[in-house]
Amino acid sequence: MASRPPVEQTDPPRSPRETLPTMYDLPSEDPNEPGLPDEFHALQPQLLSATLRLSDGDTEYFTGMDLNLYYDRQHPLWHKRPDWFLALGVPRLYDGRDLRLSYVVWQEQVSPFVVVELLSPGTEAEDLGQRSPRPDQPPSKWKVYEQILRIPYYFLFDRYENQFRGFRLNQERYEPLEITARKVWLPELELGLGVWHGDYQGIRRDWLRWVAASDQWLPLPEELLVQERQRADQAERQVVQIARNLAQTGMPLVEIAQLTGLAVEQLRERLN
Repeated sequence: MASRPPVEQTDPPRSPRETLPTMYDLPSEDPNEPGLPDEFHALQPQLLSATLRLSDGDTEYFTGMDLNLYYDRQHPLWHKRPDWFLALGVPRLYDGRDLRLSYVVWQEQVSPFVVVELLSPGTEAEDLGQRSPRPDQPPSKWKVYEQILRIPYYFLFDRYENQFRGFRLNQERYEPLEITARKVWLPELELGLGVWHGDYQGIRRDWLRWVAASDQWLPLPEELLVQERQRADQAERQVVQIARNLAQTGMPLVEIAQLTGLAVEQLRERLN
């Protein structure tokens, strides 16, 4: 199978927009690779990205979903394709404007911090490191994540059994994480990850979702909008109640308007 030569690397590296190979430049390591994943493999990563909010709002980060992750500059065609991963300290966009078409670790110089794999019958052995490839084949996902990229956190979720497992890198090897009430805490992120049972995109089932230190599930953007509207409505009700109390004292509407920030016409409408 013909392939393009590796992209020339420089020291210091040139702009990623100039040098980074894409998944179109570096084809699959397996020409018999199966087709696109099922819908759950699209929705679950979207939910993880949509609810992720780092406590340090200034930290740059990138979340990849079903994106080729190239990890060995000596074998530039070798890659893994995590269902979801988080890389810290890297911008989301190339030069602040272009979307990524791949994640090339030797160019980015940052390995992912968290990887999530969604188990399926055809990938379980690979994801759990239970199948050893031949010497002439690329290493398993487990070996790449644990020994080559040394990714600190590796999570697996089996939607068929609703089983959630997590591993943390301890020196040279992954060790199982203790999962309590189907949740686990990541102190470096000041966030937790857990199994939430609820409705997402019209589908009610168990999903992986980020959780805050308060043990509250981090909201989706549309949930945030509802919360903001509820807070605004509550604040308005409080202002109107203050205006009613002042009106009962005989204070002129003009003065009440100055104190509450409401227009006189608004006051007349609210107080009637």
